[in-house]
Amino acid sequence: MNRFSSVGVFDSGIGGISVLREIHALLPDESLLYIADSKYAPYGDKGVDFIVQRSMACTEFLVSRGAKAIVMACNTATAAAVTALRACYAIPIIAMEPAVKPAVLASRNGRIGVLATAGTLKSEKFDVLVKQYADQVQVVSQPCPGLVEEIEKGDFESAALNRLLAQYLVPLLAAEVDALILGCTHYPLVRQQIARIIGDNVQIIDSGAAVARRLRQQLDEHHLLSPVNGDASVQWWTSGDVVSAEEIIGRLWANEVKVQLLPV
Repeated sequence: MNRFSSVGVFDSGIGGISVLREIHALLPDESLLYIADSKYAPYGDKGVDFIVQRSMACTEFLVSRGAKAIVMACNTATAAAVTALRACYAIPIIAMEPAVKPAVLASRNGRIGVLATAGTLKSEKFDVLVKQYADQVQVVSQPCPGLVEEIEKGDFESAALNRLLAQYLVPLLAAEVDALILGCTHYPLVRQQIARIIGDNVQIIDSGAAVARRLRQQLDEHHLLSPVNGDASVQWWTSGDVVSAEEIIGRLWANEVKVQLLPV
């Protein structure tokens, strides 16, 4: 295996697995490295300097383990740190951002909702996206304090989680949005629970598949695509509790996994 032969992916916790699934489906021959930085989840309520520090630490670790490209599977980390990472690393850095443009195209009544962390919604990057693509529609933004923490527990049918979802979704239904952006990579993990609350008349949109396509394009342009050899693997790290991470990630990945403690 070449020194730099894997795709590195990190998130503030397990949420980025929603993106990792899309990458694995599109690029099954790519070996993957995943960091769930769960000790510090969510990034959305942290300061910019701290998010940059964690993004740098995760990226440096992934590069040290052979990452040829990095996917920032976190909207908040992208908003805070993508510029700094791209200034430090010559490898492709794939960013994450709320799917504002697709939501605008999908909306029939010109009202779109956004579920995201406070950090994402307050970011300059999100403001630019709205001004660029959504100046002719109504954007109803809903910060979701506590939701990432509940999803991190891995019990997607818990009463507490479903109460939070109802609390944050009911105002968007009252605003009559017909397209809903999942602006945090944790949220697609509870897509079924969200769909139960909002019904069939609201389209749910996330960025995972688009990020996977962008990764494939970048790997192709840099001549970094792995050959078809059946040798792809996935390695896992967490900064949180390893035993809990193995149980939850194993369920999400539908396979037994070995999670290592992140040393940074």
